[in-house]
Amino acid sequence: MTASPPHGGPPSGLAAVSTALLAMSRRLEVRDVLRTIVASARELLDAEYAALGVPDDHGGFAQFVVDGISAEQWRSIGPLPRQHGILAAMLHEAGPERLADVRKDPRFEGWPAAHPEMSDFLGMPVRDGEETLAALFLANKRPGAPGGGQGFTDEDQELLSLLAQHAAIALTNARLYERSRELTIAEERSRLAHELHDAVSQKLFSLRLTAQAAAALVDRDPARAKGELQQVAALAAEAADELRAAVTELRPAALDEDGLVATLRTHVHVLDRAHAAHVTFTCDGVRALPATQEEALLRVAQEALHNALRHSDGDRVEVTLSRTPTGGAVLKVLDTGKGFDPRTVRRAGRHLGLVSMRDRASGVGGRLAVHSEPGRGTTIEMEVPGG
Repeated sequence: MTASPPHGGPPSGLAAVSTALLAMSRRLEVRDVLRTIVASARELLDAEYAALGVPDDHGGFAQFVVDGISAEQWRSIGPLPRQHGILAAMLHEAGPERLADVRKDPRFEGWPAAHPEMSDFLGMPVRDGEETLAALFLANKRPGAPGGGQGFTDEDQELLSLLAQHAAIALTNARLYERSRELTIAEERSRLAHELHDAVSQKLFSLRLTAQAAAALVDRDPARAKGELQQVAALAAEAADELRAAVTELRPAALDEDGLVATLRTHVHVLDRAHAAHVTFTCDGVRALPATQEEALLRVAQEALHNALRHSDGDRVEVTLSRTPTGGAVLKVLDTGKGFDPRTVRRAGRHLGLVSMRDRASGVGGRLAVHSEPGRGTTIEMEVPGG
């Protein structure tokens, strides 16, 4: 669909619509799409407040995103609204709702104590065929805007309808992407479970044989038996390390709640306690990034750490995350281990997860570089652009 300024509006209006639609189409995470839709609607229609609600199956909202209200004010308002009054109308009726003063509508049931006062109102369902995916709500046309002081106009309604059509496409695409990612995560967990079974089974098998050898030597060669028992202790410790590392990878990352920096710091702390090598993490000025980039950085860090701790035989692993001048981020995972020749690894058909890491980097518009030499350690470097 080609967007055009309503009723022959100025070119700047077309540019604003184009920018909003492009912003929505670039987002892959549902939460990012919802926030972009709300912010775009509020800006395009010169409204003081905007909100978008995604219904659940229990008379409430699975997600409710607002723009124009501070985080402190939103917390003071209290629990998410239920589906009633005007909100319900937007979810259960196919058309828009435009009111000069929402407070005078018979369906109006009042505001919570900390809720801002709203008057003129424009609501629009976001629909995919017969299904209502969400509902957009705008309130209080700014006085200084064209038509301000007279409420929302026919042109505003047309513009919001156009935005809602594209919002439905963007939201559907984001949901499909997240379902696809969930399948990928399930496959990855299955792979990790298989690796865990193989690695720990091998260690336990070796431990059993060594313990049997020690038992046979106890009476006739106590010194050798002592050496075998020391080997049993070492094998048991290695099996515990494998188990802890794999369980850490299987645990869902708390990116949504804690963000990349806190999640990565916790991950490194756990690995430092579980392994003989000293694992450290430093961060320099990295701000929040789009969710897809944060997940890619975390997964690459996990893969690089796994390689360093399992294969490098180094005594130190350093993880650093720093901000680029353009607002992106650079991740480095450096180990002091034995290193390798990347060309030899490729020729031998062993990738150490490098193909997967490169795919993750390129998938979010970034790049990945591997620096390693035999005897000189390894550095994995990933850079992503600003969001």
